[in-house]
Amino acid sequence: MKGQQTLFKQVKWLALIALAIFLSGCFDSADKKIQVKLSGRTMGVDYHITYVDVAKNSEKVARTRQTVIDDLLKTVNKQMSTYDKSSELSLFNQSTSLEPFTVSENTAKVVKESIRLAELTEGKLDITIGPLVNLWGFGPNMRPETLPDAAALAHAKSLVGIDNLSVTANTLTKAIPELYVDLSTTAKGFGVDVVADYLTLEGVTDYLVEIGGEVRVSGKANPVRDWVLAIEKPISTHRAVQEYISPRDNGLATAGDYRQYFEEGGKRFSHIIDPDDGMPIRHKLVSVTVIHPSCMTADGLSTAIMLMGPQDGLKFAQAQNLAAYLVTKTDSGFETVYTKPFESYIVKSIQ
Repeated sequence: MKGQQTLFKQVKWLALIALAIFLSGCFDSADKKIQVKLSGRTMGVDYHITYVDVAKNSEKVARTRQTVIDDLLKTVNKQMSTYDKSSELSLFNQSTSLEPFTVSENTAKVVKESIRLAELTEGKLDITIGPLVNLWGFGPNMRPETLPDAAALAHAKSLVGIDNLSVTANTLTKAIPELYVDLSTTAKGFGVDVVADYLTLEGVTDYLVEIGGEVRVSGKANPVRDWVLAIEKPISTHRAVQEYISPRDNGLATAGDYRQYFEEGGKRFSHIIDPDDGMPIRHKLVSVTVIHPSCMTADGLSTAIMLMGPQDGLKFAQAQNLAAYLVTKTDSGFETVYTKPFESYIVKSIQ
């Protein structure tokens, strides 16, 4: 139990801890440009940012930018965390009022996009799934001592439904007092977008922003090379590369069930809960990567496709013309399939 609780604590939204700023070597001697690397902690995960800047005053500018970035991410955390009981979202969840509840523009934006994605995916992405996430031990209360029984499952399911949530301007409204919203499927991607947008406003044209595996890139890593990322092989024993890709001025998000799970009675229970039956997913699709201009949208869509399963998920991605990469577990290993729009992002060889 202690080891499982430690695993689940890794997904907590934590206070930001700025770690370090690193400046890498010059790659353009004429303009004296360098890669600036920032790293830190947010939403219970590490973040890494790399951007290209001129060498002059780059360290001083980087320290100022990291302070701003930490403040931006701390604000997102204070708005949308379900682990911080005083966050906007937590206060909304604690309220039993059916009157409009005022939130920040950011929270309203993420909820609005989440509702749009719920409609697009016919309810597979449902941010009101919080009661089921908590019931199965993947929320703030961690793992329950016993598996949910039929009565508890039925009660939690009765509290779930995207139709019970509405957003108007900067207000959220519940249709039932017990409604509980969990933005873990879109908020981290939104945090990536917030940082990327800030760097763009700063005039930075070449950057890579990564928070817990969700990414957005712009421009190039250096004058002759795009940013190249690795899709992780979906195994829990060690880290290995499944595919190299270059998202090119896009966001990227990967959903998978191979790191956040628990085992009970010889069965494995994923942290990804299907709102249709209230159970952890049980199909063989183990990883989905989506590339989209918005990391927030990619974040939500990758989870939705994971919920759909290998066949329905692929059909959905193709119908929506999404750039999606799916990995399915088979008896002989892993089988990969990707949509036509994704093909152009695959890096054939690494020099």
